[in-house]
Parts: sequence; C-alpha cells; structure tokens
Amino acid sequence: MDTALTRLVGVRHPIVQTGMGWVAGPRLVSATANAGALGVLAAATMTLDQLRAAVREVRSRTDAPFGVNLRADAADAGDRVRLLIEEGVRVASFALAPSPELIAELKAAGVVVIPSVGARRHAEKVAAWGADAVIVQGGEGGGHTGEVATTVLLPQVVDAVDIPVVAAGGFFDGRGLVAALAYGAAGVAMGTRFLLTSDSTVPDAVKRRYLAAGVTDVTVTRAVDGLPHRMLRTDLVTALENTGRARALWRALRKAAGFRRLSGLTWRQLVHDGLAMKHGKNLTWSQVLLAANTPMLLRSAMVDGRTDLGVMASGQVAGVIDDLPSCAELVGRIVQEAEEVLENLRASL
Repeated sequence: MDTALTRLVGVRHPIVQTGMGWVAGPRLVSATANAGALGVLAAATMTLDQLRAAVREVRSRTDAPFGVNLRADAADAGDRVRLLIEEGVRVASFALAPSPELIAELKAAGVVVIPSVGARRHAEKVAAWGADAVIVQGGEGGGHTGEVATTVLLPQVVDAVDIPVVAAGGFFDGRGLVAALAYGAAGVAMGTRFLLTSDSTVPDAVKRRYLAAGVTDVTVTRAVDGLPHRMLRTDLVTALENTGRARALWRALRKAAGFRRLSGLTWRQLVHDGLAMKHGKNLTWSQVLLAANTPMLLRSAMVDGRTDLGVMASGQVAGVIDDLPSCAELVGRIVQEAEEVLENLRASL
C-alpha cells in the first residue's frame, strides 16, 4: 500500500511498530522491518554503548529501514542523535518534541524525523520546526497518554499540518488501517499489538496476562509517576494508588537509584532529566521523583516477567487481542484485510 509514509521512510507497508521501552529490542525491530513495516528501536533505557550495539544488531538481521526512538529531553540527547547519524539510522522518532536544533541536525544528515504528539498544537509546533512527519496518539494508546480519543484527535491534526500523519491509539487490524487512511492519515502505529507477537521478547507469563485482559481491565492511573499512564489493572497498581505519599516517595527513590545504576546515568543527569520532565507539565518535585519508578517497574514485567511487581503499559486494544502471530504474519494479515475492506467498500458504493 503506497502512502506518504511508505515513500518517506522506504518501507512496503504503512505500519509502524512503536519504540516501547524494554520491549522494542533488536529482535522485534528486525522482525518488523523484514515484514515490510517500520520497526522502531527503544533507546531511552539503553546506555550509549548498548544503543550502538543494538543498532548494529538490527542491521545484522535486516537490510530494511528502521528507526530509533529517543527522549528529546535526555541530558545526552545530542550524543544519541550523533550516534544515529554515525550509524546511518533511517528514522529518528521522539516521545517528546525535539528542539529545532536537533531536528535540523538530523535532517542535515538525511535522517527522517518523526516526533510523537498527543495534541494538535504540538503537531503544529514540530511541523513548523521542520519535522518530516508526526505520530499522533489518542487516549486509547498505552503508556503515557491523553484524554482525547484518536477519532477526534486524528482529524484535527490532519487538518492542521501539511506533513504525513501517522495514527496511533486503538489500532490492531486492517479495518483500523483503512479507517485511519480514510481520516487522512498516512499509516498507523501500534505498540500493544506488536508486543503481543511471537517475535516479542516479553516473557510468556506477561503475554498471557495481556491476552487474558478484557477492555475494562485496561486503566489510566497517575499513581506510577504522576502523569496519566494507561496500563493493565493489577494488584500492584491498586496498591500504588492506595500507598501514602511518604511510602511512595521512598519507593521511588529506591527505584531511581536502581535505574541510575542500570542506565549508567549520574545523579546529575537524573536531576537534569527530572527538570526537563517538570518543565511545562506543572509537576511537583514529588511527582518528578515518582517518575523514576516507571523504567524499573516496566522492566520488572517486560524483562523479568514479574506480573506481581511490574507495570504493564497497555493500549485498550489488549482487550480484543487473543493471539500471538509472528510480525510477518501480523503485517501480512493487516495488509490483506485492509485490501479486502477497501475492495468491499468499492463494491458497495
């Protein structure tokens, strides 16, 4: 299916696998790329050396284009951008709006820049700064999310910018792809659907927990890091919501120390990143500290398989997914279904 997205990044199908922390590693990204979609490597939880090794591992597994997701507000964002340029990565995606300077540096090196946004004004801002495309995530999406549904947010953004728009939040099949295209999007981005594939390295026990979830088992809470975060409802989530502030802060401080050791960051870099998170979000320092919980709580589930101690970020689509296809099977199925839907629409008009 030829769209503005496929032409921009050089993939065969207008489908993006999002850069999920601890999930979107070399195996999943290369499997997605080999299936003809755009795989995006999650870099926020990696050191620079780990990121370089991961990029090279993806390249050893596929000749297809792929991307890397970065935190624009990270203390070493500039170093990571230069690493992508040195390694010849095709696409840089961002969970937060990158600065005009970072966008210009990437574009000068021929890297396609695709930030993710959750509001029309953010899309307008990054488009004005030179972003090549934008992923817009509605409230159905997993992880940090907003309140506006994709069906309302997507047409707003499509009407507001003149760069390709990729729709995220609530997509899992060919019908959704056709719907997104009908709204004017150039493709769809999916996280939970790719997490639940046989190519995903998420432990089987965690995948079973996702597959057992219904739509109402996916909730939004601020208890983890002070920001709206969509995830599976678990006993841990309930416990965090009922934990007193002092105990929550002590837990967050311990988790921050663990993430600092694991990531190789200094306390100064952690404070820098905390300041960046606080800016423009009206977060208290308590909420900034609580945000240190997130990487380690996600790791407990996505790497260690601890469904009792970890957080399982999830889109609402988890409630309608019941299988674990390979990435090749998933992408092929979505494209075939989309073509059948389009053919049926043509026949009925």
